[in-house]
Amino acid sequence: MTHPNPSFPDQAQARPLNVAIVGATGAVGVELMGCLERRGFPVASLRLLASARSAGRTLPFKGQDVVIEALGPDSLQGMDVALFSAGATISRQYAPIAAAAGCVVIDNSSAFRMDEGTPLVVPEVNGALLADRPALVANPNCVAAIAVMALAPLHARNPVTRVIGATYQSASGAGAAAMAELEASTTAYLAGEAYAPKVLPHPYAFNLFSHNADVDAASGYNGEELKAMAEIRKILAAPDMRLSFTCVRVPVLRAHSMALTVEFERPVTPAEAEAWLADAAGVRLVNDHAANHYPMPNEASGGDDVLVGRIRADLSDPTGRTLSLFLSGDQLLKGAALNAVQIAEALPR
Repeated sequence: MTHPNPSFPDQAQARPLNVAIVGATGAVGVELMGCLERRGFPVASLRLLASARSAGRTLPFKGQDVVIEALGPDSLQGMDVALFSAGATISRQYAPIAAAAGCVVIDNSSAFRMDEGTPLVVPEVNGALLADRPALVANPNCVAAIAVMALAPLHARNPVTRVIGATYQSASGAGAAAMAELEASTTAYLAGEAYAPKVLPHPYAFNLFSHNADVDAASGYNGEELKAMAEIRKILAAPDMRLSFTCVRVPVLRAHSMALTVEFERPVTPAEAEAWLADAAGVRLVNDHAANHYPMPNEASGGDDVLVGRIRADLSDPTGRTLSLFLSGDQLLKGAALNAVQIAEALPR
């Protein structure tokens, strides 16, 4: 389901821009092209950049084949906007080069997210940070981006003081190779054949395991959990919000899900939360108690909206200030490519 960004409603009337995609051959890079085309982003020219081994290949865009070029120091000359999705090392090397060339960088890596001077943006939540057209904008971690879509409409009406989250993260979060490994290992499992993991550290078919980011010895939290918690605080401008996340990889191809238990400053009812979420851009309520129909990754996959439901009072809190809910969102879209394109849409011309 496509919803035009309300801050930039008429792409056809906007000045066409020269756009570069850095990391064009990856899972997010391909989705970036799809979002640009599907949303009618005003592209004057498109430059696809990747490693030298991909140079010369082509990818389709608007019915034409675009040749992939090897990323180099001069690749971003003449570009208006560069969408980076090639990892933190590449971003740290090439983002300053792009900025020096007058190109706005929207970076999907972790390189700049927690830099004090770099806005970390989900347009529906804190898009006002784009008003002065910053030279560099960070795209959040997928867990943070999806979680704040549900948390922000609630936090705006009744301040959130604490969140306990458990995530159910799909293969898409680890890239195209992990998605292929899930498919191959599932095929092998069903055939009764052995399959040695190559991309992820544990067997993936019919299994789940703690997210494979490195564990911080001091806290016991892994890197994915620490990133999500820090980024949620930054996006919501809530440095004192108490958060604790457990991030788990599950055998789903794409779309992350999560269970959130949310404590508020004041008492709140499920009906109030439902009304606030029903009115939120980019959110779709899936909350049919009678049919036991709640957010599922197979219904979130390929869609722009974050699905939110299973909204209920936390029976362990007698004060009435805590709700539990469940949500699903496409990691490759709202958790990555779609959010980046929405940022590009909202930038002042």
